Amino acid sequence: MNLSKITRIGRAGSIISKIALSRSTPLDIHPEVQTAILERKPVVALETTLVSHGFPYPTNYELATSLEDIVRSTGAIPATIGIIEGRVKVDSRLADKETYPGTVKVSRRDIGPVISGKMDGGTTCSATMIFAAMVGIKVFATGGYAHLHYLVHVYLDARLVLEVFIEEGRAVSQIHIVATISRHKPAAMDVSADLFELSRCPVGLVSSGVKSILDIGRTLEYLARPPQETLGVPVVTYGPTRHFPAFFTRHSGFQVPYNVETPASAASLLLSQWQFGMDNGALIAVPIPEEHQAVGSAIQQAVEQAIEESEANGISKQGKEATPWLLARVAELTGGDSLTANVALLKNTALVGGQIAVEFQNLINERRAMKQKQISLTPEPQVKPHPLNTSEPARLVVVGASAVDVTAKASTSSESSLATHSTVPGSVELSLGGVARNVAEASHRTFASSSATLLLSPIGNDAFGNLLLKETEALDMRTDGLVKADGMRTAVCNMMLSNDGHLVTGVADMDITAQFSGDAVIEQLQKHNPCLVAFDGNLSPATTETLIKYCNEKGLRSTEPTSVTKSTVILPAISSLIDAVKTRDSHVRSCARGALDLFSKPSWWALIDNLALGSQYRMDLEKLARHSVVTGDNSKGDLSFLADKGVVSMAINLLPFIQHLIIKCGELGVVVVMHVSGIANSGWRKSDLGERYIVAEGNEGHGLVVAHFPPREVGTIRNVTGAGDTFVGALLHSLQNSAATGSHSTLKGIINLAQEAAVLTLGSDRAVSTELPQARA
Repeated sequence: MNLSKITRIGRAGSIISKIALSRSTPLDIHPEVQTAILERKPVVALETTLVSHGFPYPTNYELATSLEDIVRSTGAIPATIGIIEGRVKVDSRLADKETYPGTVKVSRRDIGPVISGKMDGGTTCSATMIFAAMVGIKVFATGGYAHLHYLVHVYLDARLVLEVFIEEGRAVSQIHIVATISRHKPAAMDVSADLFELSRCPVGLVSSGVKSILDIGRTLEYLARPPQETLGVPVVTYGPTRHFPAFFTRHSGFQVPYNVETPASAASLLLSQWQFGMDNGALIAVPIPEEHQAVGSAIQQAVEQAIEESEANGISKQGKEATPWLLARVAELTGGDSLTANVALLKNTALVGGQIAVEFQNLINERRAMKQKQISLTPEPQVKPHPLNTSEPARLVVVGASAVDVTAKASTSSESSLATHSTVPGSVELSLGGVARNVAEASHRTFASSSATLLLSPIGNDAFGNLLLKETEALDMRTDGLVKADGMRTAVCNMMLSNDGHLVTGVADMDITAQFSGDAVIEQLQKHNPCLVAFDGNLSPATTETLIKYCNEKGLRSTEPTSVTKSTVILPAISSLIDAVKTRDSHVRSCARGALDLFSKPSWWALIDNLALGSQYRMDLEKLARHSVVTGDNSKGDLSFLADKGVVSMAINLLPFIQHLIIKCGELGVVVVMHVSGIANSGWRKSDLGERYIVAEGNEGHGLVVAHFPPREVGTIRNVTGAGDTFVGALLHSLQNSAATGSHSTLKGIINLAQEAAVLTLGSDRAVSTELPQARA
């Protein structure tokens, strides 16, 4: 199975563990999964070895799709985990159907080599669990199919579902896999180290039992049964009896001390261990469905026969090569019934795992709601009314993160090579930060009216929150949009800068912004009815979707200002908005699964076709690409990156959904790509390569504009963390005017002002320079 065609998705650092975030872990999370985690909805991780190695095509694809559907039927969100070109993908969609023999089967030991080698990999139980824990997924479902060479050589038996316990959005455990003891190696006592992981990780695992070819009694004894109960892991059966199952058979001949009969009781067991902070997990064994019991017994006999034959003919000594032989032999002996039974086991375990995940999440959410209710009983300090006329509606509303920045900068005399794992002389300062707050301040400084900009952002009822209120007032900015959130911490960003002012590393505590609800945002927007709304990528995908839908319904212009890594949260909202439009073509609502599959929308094809980009456009783009970045200065190179790096082509692909794209290219300047309706009657009549822009007139009045604006000269750089936010904030004053992008001259004035503001911030120690120029009316 070729995993390389899973849709590429952006980093979602807000839900990746702090360690992973600080180390720039190559990990991508699908926005649907991110939304579910942030909104505390049940999520079930699914492995990809079932697709890449476990079953033949097309059974593998059909099965994996079916497992996703089963998980969704329980009310949980599936998250298929795999590795593509050295990046871990936590996706809500499946890989493509194409077979690809180069895909590696990835276990814990393989993660480093596969990632560093930029390879594709199907994740096994252990690898899937590691990545699920890293992003905060609570359940991993995989069912009862075991690769037979594991049973002979590695003695691994772990087609399981497991529950990762999360407290207040923070993973408090590692996820690991359960193994078994082989009955064929009693003297060697070959016990996988993974058995120990279950004893020290508070996880709940759901499996279809243990293969009868393994020593079930010794395995159970090693986990939990007296007199040894070596690892102290509770083993319970799922159903009315305590008969421990053996995968293809409902009864192995062994019994366990406990059983649970419903998903709620299983979830309650897991919750009880979590409440007491116990470090061990629990094994929940789900028997094969009764309708497959008869064929299961016959299959088990075939497995026993195939194992004996492999040991007799030497196949068992050939490592992974034994697997296809064993699978083929079992299928031959059973007439294909083994494949059917394996599928039934997987589907049953996925169903039970999803149900348990939903019940466990319900219990966690109930406890959280009760805790918040208790906190809300504490009287909240009264906020001093702001001296500004806050009854005046804001023309611009900026929604997102407000934070206190703790900035540590090494002194210029310090040796940067000595900074790692040590301390160096320097300075530590507190300042205001957060993307939305920085944008709002930059916009505030360029507005003539001090009440025209409203910052809409959550803060905690704590010392940092009070500091934000006080300092915002000191800037003569409105504070009526700073919403206090009970029981939450004010966002704090702790940054370490090198002696030349560049960001080395940092820790961002932004949970409060991710929890900012769409209802709270809409309530404020209804009060002000602004003409322009800006929001940052720290909001949850659900809140982003609510915000975009509201702006679309009210005819408001909206923009997501900064951050490539977080900008993908806007894509599901766009997809949802398109699907909500009434159309005769029912294909709109039956497109390929996944929020990011935007390019298959009929509306996308319609606009791309109407742009009618032909040979004249390509010639103009080639000519523009030969221009120097800065006229008369060849040191920065030319504009060939517009075509060679795909900057323009990628922007054009987004124009059906985002009409104006302003792309910051650092020292290469700014590129603007726009879709213009009624271009013949607009201020964009024809290309002017001397002014660095090209115009392509298409069908039915549609047109394309591509313009480049050279970079401004930059002096001493003192701080780079707020320049992008300042650039956007300075743009917002002009963008309120619908004619702001109507001609090259007006657009050039807007970009020049924004670039000037960004340069001033680069030379300032603050996130936003106090010397920003005020925009002309």
